[in-house]
Amino acid sequence: MAEQGQAEGRKGAASAEGEPAEDEISLLDLLIVLAKHKRIVLGVPFVAAVVAVIYSLLLPNIYTATARILPPQQSASAASAMLSQLGGALGGLAGGALGVRSPNDLYVGMLRSRTVADNLIARFDLGKVYRQEVQSDMRIVLQGYTSIAAGREGIITIEVDDKDAKRAAELANAYVDELMKLTKVLAVTEASQRRLFFERQLLQVKDNLTAAEMVARQGLQKGGIAQVDAQGRSMIEVTARLRAQISAKEVQLGSMRTFAAEGNPELQRTQQELEALRRELARNEGSSPVAAVGKSEAVGSGGLDNLGRLRNVKYFEFLYELLAKQYELAKIDEAKDATVIQVMDQAIEPDRKSKPKRASIVLVAAFGAFLFGILAAFIREAITKAATDPQRADRLRAVKTYLAWRR
Repeated sequence: MAEQGQAEGRKGAASAEGEPAEDEISLLDLLIVLAKHKRIVLGVPFVAAVVAVIYSLLLPNIYTATARILPPQQSASAASAMLSQLGGALGGLAGGALGVRSPNDLYVGMLRSRTVADNLIARFDLGKVYRQEVQSDMRIVLQGYTSIAAGREGIITIEVDDKDAKRAAELANAYVDELMKLTKVLAVTEASQRRLFFERQLLQVKDNLTAAEMVARQGLQKGGIAQVDAQGRSMIEVTARLRAQISAKEVQLGSMRTFAAEGNPELQRTQQELEALRRELARNEGSSPVAAVGKSEAVGSGGLDNLGRLRNVKYFEFLYELLAKQYELAKIDEAKDATVIQVMDQAIEPDRKSKPKRASIVLVAAFGAFLFGILAAFIREAITKAATDPQRADRLRAVKTYLAWRR
C-alpha cells in the first residue's frame, strides 16, 4: 500500500511539473505525423497546382474597357432647398427619409435599363457572341460582363469585359451613346417635363382651334352672323380671353402638380389667380350681349349660333397664344437645364488582359490542396492507430455512428 501511494505521488508530481499526460498531443507529434505522410501533404498540392496551371492556360483572356462620364449636375429642387435649411445632420436625416437621392442614381438606372441593353444586343449582334438565343438570357450575360457604378465624386464609371479588346471598348462607348439618345427622348429634368406637358396641351388646343374654325366657316356660309355693336364684340373678346386665361391657368396648375406639393407657395398663388379669373368671368358673362340675346330670343337662331361659334374660335386663339408663351418659356428653361453628358474618359482598346489571374488561381488551388493534404494525413494516421488500438477503434466507430444519417 505504501509503495502504491508513493507511485501515485510521483505521478501527481510529474503532472504538476508539466510533463505531458497520455492524451496530450505535442507539436513534435504533429510534425511526426506530417513527416510520415509527406507524400500526401506535398503531393496533393503539387498535383492541384499542375491541374490549376493547365486549367488557367485553357481559359481565354478577358479584356476590360473603361469609360467615365460626368452627368449634368442639376440644381437642387425645392425639397432639397428646404432640407438644406434644416441644418447638416437634421437635413441629411430628413433627406434620406424622403428619398432625396443623387441625380447620378437616375443615370445609372438608365444605363442599366432594358432599353439600353436591347439596343446594344441588336447593335453588336451579341446573341451570336454570347451564344444565346433567348433575349432575356442575352441581357443576363451582358449584365454579368458589365459594371456600372457612380463614385462619390460624381463620376459614373462603365466597365465592360469581353474576349475581344476592340469590342470591349466599343461596347463601353456604346453605353454612353445610348444614354445620350435616351436623355433626348425622356423628360429627365423638371423643365423638360414642363416642356413636354405644354407641348401636348398645345397640340390638343391647335386641333381644337382648327376644328372650331371649320365649324364657324361652315356656319357663316349658311346663316350669316347676328348683328352686335362694337361694345358687344369687345365684351365677347374679353369673355373669350378670360376663358382662355382660365384654361391656361388650369393647364399650368396641372403642370405644377407633377412636381410641386399642395403646400407649395407658387401653386397656392396660381390657384388664387385662377379663382379671381373665374369670378371676373362670371361678372362679364352676366353683362354679355350674347347671354342677354340668348335669354330673350329663340334658341337655335342661325346668326346667334354663328356668333357663339366665332366666340369659340376667339377662345381657342387666345388659349393657343397663352399656351404658346408657356411652351416657349418651358423650352428656354429646358435649354438652361439641358442634360449635357460630358465624357471624361472615352474607352480605348485595352492592351493588357484583366482576367484570368492565372498566378492567383494556381496559388489558391495549391494552398487549398495543402490544407486538404494535412487533413487527409491526420485522418489516415487516426485510422492506422485505430486498427492497432482497441480504444481508438471504439472511438472511431462512435464517430462513424454519429455521422451516419440513419442509426
